[in-house]
Amino acid sequence: MKINQILDKIDENQLFVPDFQREYVWKKENAKDLIFSLIRDYPTGTMLTWETNNPPKLKGNWVYDERQGAVKIILDGQQRITTLYLLIKNNIPPYYKKHEILNDPRGLYINIDTLELMYHKPSIMDINPYWINITNIFQKKLRERDVINQLRDQGINLDRKQEDRVYDNFRAVESIPEKEFLEQSIPIKASLKEAIDIFYMVNSSGVNLTDAELALAQISGYWPEARDLFKEKLESLRENGFDFKLDFVVYCLLGILYNIGSDMSKLHSSNNRPKLQEAWKKLDEIILDYVVNLLRSQAYVDHSKEINSVYALIPIVVYVYRKGNHTLTQQDIKKIIKWFYYSQIRQRYVGQLPQKLDKDLGIISKSNNPFDEMLNGIKLERPLEIQADEFEGVGISNALFSMMRWYFKSKNAVCLTTGVGIRQNMGKKYTLEWDHIFPYSALKARGYNLNNRHKYALAQEITNRAILTKIANRRKSAQDAKNYLKGVQELYPLALKLQCIPEDESLWELDRFEDFIVARRNLLAKELNSFLNNITKTEETTMAVSIEDIINRGESNELEFKSSVRWNYRDEKVDKGLETVILKSISAFANGEGGTLLIGVDDEGEVLGLERDYESLQGNKDEFELHIRNLINQNFGKSFATSGLKIKFINISDKEICQIDIAKHNKPLFLEVNKNGQKTYKFYVRSGNTSQEMGIQDVSEYIRTRFT
Repeated sequence: MKINQILDKIDENQLFVPDFQREYVWKKENAKDLIFSLIRDYPTGTMLTWETNNPPKLKGNWVYDERQGAVKIILDGQQRITTLYLLIKNNIPPYYKKHEILNDPRGLYINIDTLELMYHKPSIMDINPYWINITNIFQKKLRERDVINQLRDQGINLDRKQEDRVYDNFRAVESIPEKEFLEQSIPIKASLKEAIDIFYMVNSSGVNLTDAELALAQISGYWPEARDLFKEKLESLRENGFDFKLDFVVYCLLGILYNIGSDMSKLHSSNNRPKLQEAWKKLDEIILDYVVNLLRSQAYVDHSKEINSVYALIPIVVYVYRKGNHTLTQQDIKKIIKWFYYSQIRQRYVGQLPQKLDKDLGIISKSNNPFDEMLNGIKLERPLEIQADEFEGVGISNALFSMMRWYFKSKNAVCLTTGVGIRQNMGKKYTLEWDHIFPYSALKARGYNLNNRHKYALAQEITNRAILTKIANRRKSAQDAKNYLKGVQELYPLALKLQCIPEDESLWELDRFEDFIVARRNLLAKELNSFLNNITKTEETTMAVSIEDIINRGESNELEFKSSVRWNYRDEKVDKGLETVILKSISAFANGEGGTLLIGVDDEGEVLGLERDYESLQGNKDEFELHIRNLINQNFGKSFATSGLKIKFINISDKEICQIDIAKHNKPLFLEVNKNGQKTYKFYVRSGNTSQEMGIQDVSEYIRTRFT
């Protein structure tokens, strides 16, 4: 279908976008790349459509009437089509509202001589007739002759070759609406569930849509009102300073229903609808507001921009949901806040978000003291105590800066210029800002500039920042630190202390700038550690190492992974020879210091599960364990089979694996191997992360030293 036909069908209410699609989220660079590709006839992807007389809820104001018959909806490609609609028609398509266009791509300019694309830069484009708003070409508001005339007015006369290039380039742009946009269609007989499944498969690579967005599409298929309900709630939270994305809601629901942060596919089934609706009702009416107010009143968090990772709120939301918001004690709240602070400054959810949520939500569901246990989990990864050198070169985007603000608010700190408290104040003029204590203009003249990376970082360091209201920041201007801080001390004697600013006046001299920030680093570290420690006492809990942690650490002298006992994944068939490999590993551990064998995990640590083994044995884990024990009994004897190892089964993301803990044995284990019809006995030991056969010349000496 041609691009102009697609756009016309949208205007004529013949082509729609389903409500479960996300907003327009493309960046301007994406739009620029699309036009670049169309001009040069590069591949631009396809459009996936579905013609149906039973459509899902549609975006926009149009309401489907069954008398209309079959309608066509866009399942994939709507970001590209929306981009073209905006640039060609210069309007927002009818299936979107203005606030749903998160990054408006209009205002794209093209150099009609070179075909370079760029967003408007007045200093370059306003004096150069070659630069044209590409929408003006699509709408024929500007012709090639206009450009040539404008150039002539500037004294630039083009030769024939140059004029031809301008004409050709105009044609290249004007021809874009006539280009074919490859369309793929889902059969009309497909059900809504099948259509959404196809939509999911098309996007399941995770490049275009997140797992949470794909899960929301599935949810919207069996609960059409879900997206609008979620967005309505998020808008009310946004108006109060807490800006969350739809992904956040999906993670909350997944955590509440399944105690995990990964495997969004669990939300795909329509069987979830009653449980989801019940969970959402509580989230909407009670839980989300309660958690936000908890942060405001107890953690001094006035808006979500202060939060390094909002996903730290997921465990809190799930915990409050399970406890019921009216049953939290003051001690519960203090532990939540303490853990929240450390989750931010120790960047708990920066990287590996689903896996970390899995671990923490698992603790929430099982532990009597979950936030103590989760705090100790952070401590295992990184010391909790803040060191003074952590502030070195750190800018305002660092979580330590948010921690500073929360601490200052807890002390009822005031703006250094107005004396107004720095808690959330009324009116835009009193929005909080951060200003240099030693003005950057003075430091810049002393060499703390972009020519010296280290010194520039010191000038911008958070230890050279004070929290001010916007009106105060405008008033302060570039006063030198000494006069400014003296004035503050006279007007508001406690203001400097409340923002941890050294009161030694000798440090306020410009020559002492680096001494000042060292002193403030030490002061901040001391004050913040004291504040965090005194929130509440948390219990030292012992945490068993999770199976996920064990796998993530990789194979070692004490740990080995095996994909299967009987299934050859490379050849896709049963291979009983693999049983010998398992026995080899077991004997190697027993002949050494013992160890753990995980079956159902490949060499790279990917969890494969035991399903193939179960199928080959025509049973489940009971038959699998019996088979393992029989193999061990036949090869190493009944005594070792019953006392030398422990077998258990563990579920990881709906996949079952087998963990065999092998004890250090008191007798050497030899493995009988049949090679070319000849039976031989081999002796294995662990060497690094592998099981190695020991040469006959070394076996007797090893046995003598190991077993006597």
